Amino acid sequence: MKATEQFKSVIEKYLNDTAQNDTVFAQNFSKASKNLESCINYIFGEVKKTGLCAFDNQEIFDMALKYYNDDSIGTPAPVSCKVVVNQPVKADLFTSTPAVSENTIQKTEKLQTPKPAQQQTLTLFDL
Repeated sequence: MKATEQFKSVIEKYLNDTAQNDTVFAQNFSKASKNLESCINYIFGEVKKTGLCAFDNQEIFDMALKYYNDDSIGTPAPVSCKVVVNQPVKADLFTSTPAVSENTIQKTEKLQTPKPAQQQTLTLFDL
């Protein structure tokens, strides 16, 4: 499966920005044997190896950098998968939190201590 255009553009922008700020990486980034499509296939392969399904942006960016910096990585095989790019949600101090339904709240009941049996009045002979 091909990566979404949003995923490709995010990776490509990060790699271009890094190449502009790092001359050593810029040399690796311009290698003819490396390209964005193979880089994305490498990332998919590495993600599949871990067995995990959620990654931080920096973890994915680090995989892309490793692909370009490591000459021992050849052309990876395509991996069939689906990519979801989540945008971070900005905190809004003025919006109330969503109401929690009563079904999700566990109700707790007070444990009632058993009442002792009514005490009988003791007489002198009961002692």
